[in-house]
Amino acid sequence: MLRADEAAFTAMGCVCYVEVKMIITKTPFRISFVGGGSDLKDFYAHHQGAVLSTTIDQYMYISSHKFFEEGKIRAKYSETETVSDPSHLKHSIIRVALEQFNIRGALEISSIADVPAGTGLGSSSSFAVGLLQNLYARQRKFASKELLAAGASAVEIDILKEPIGKQDQYAASYGGLNVIRFNSDDTVSVEPVVMRADVLQKLESNLVLFYTGAQRNASSILTEQKQNSAKQDTSEILKTMVSLVWELRDTLLSGNLERFGNILHENWLLKQQLASGISNTQVNSLYETAMKNGAMGGKLLGAGGGGFLLFYCDKKHQEGLKSALRPLRHFDFRFEHEGSQVIYMGE
Repeated sequence: MLRADEAAFTAMGCVCYVEVKMIITKTPFRISFVGGGSDLKDFYAHHQGAVLSTTIDQYMYISSHKFFEEGKIRAKYSETETVSDPSHLKHSIIRVALEQFNIRGALEISSIADVPAGTGLGSSSSFAVGLLQNLYARQRKFASKELLAAGASAVEIDILKEPIGKQDQYAASYGGLNVIRFNSDDTVSVEPVVMRADVLQKLESNLVLFYTGAQRNASSILTEQKQNSAKQDTSEILKTMVSLVWELRDTLLSGNLERFGNILHENWLLKQQLASGISNTQVNSLYETAMKNGAMGGKLLGAGGGGFLLFYCDKKHQEGLKSALRPLRHFDFRFEHEGSQVIYMGE
């Protein structure tokens, strides 16, 4: 029986190219609360991995359009490339996806994002999921959320050998607030956290996001973290972080959010022990300032080093928190529940 990622690319290879003029997909970014790092195979192959995360209303948009020049492929992102064969593309995710779909020419692919890359919101995986959804739609092929997530994981981890885990691909594909489990047999299960509407609203209003202004390449941090995952002391830290997933889930289900910030704080202290470079002097100073000005807990999103700082702070203290962290940019967001979608398909 095929694994999910193998099935994903078997499905890709057996469809026929059917021309559609323009397709646009919309794929959300994510915020991971606890458990990050347990989605690396070096850990979950031996112990149950799990994260609790949500997608937010910030998106990656991927468009594909019939290109004017026959036999040519154009990729437009932070650069513009025009090639005669996808194997010549510098953009690795586009290159691999087009090769897997056996698309050879007369296609233009463009991307627009609400938030820049390297800020801790899982942008590369949102790109991969959105691109696969777009190409499946171009083939007039339905792609389930599992197929998209497994396919994007295969592109980034199995083919491109990126030192990352699976949480971002599954979060972007499924959407919503979920516990995502990573099993030793390489399967993944996504379990929605269904809480009372008033609790969800309070949680959303008590989360405050700030942009540090620093973008980073997470590869070196993730490589070190991946190498450390199998070590006994790191493994014990990750197991404790996974236990916080279940505690946080129960906190949400019970409606008692007083513990939410404390759990974020515990997870952040543990996460900093996974690899050097996860935090730095500037981030630590900002975090300490936030904790003195109303925040009950928080974390740096993504692998670390820069990007967005998230805090849990009661509404009544948020103006003081924003004032204390100036000139950091406060970034408004809301939860998102749909996951990756095709939003336009023009014949």
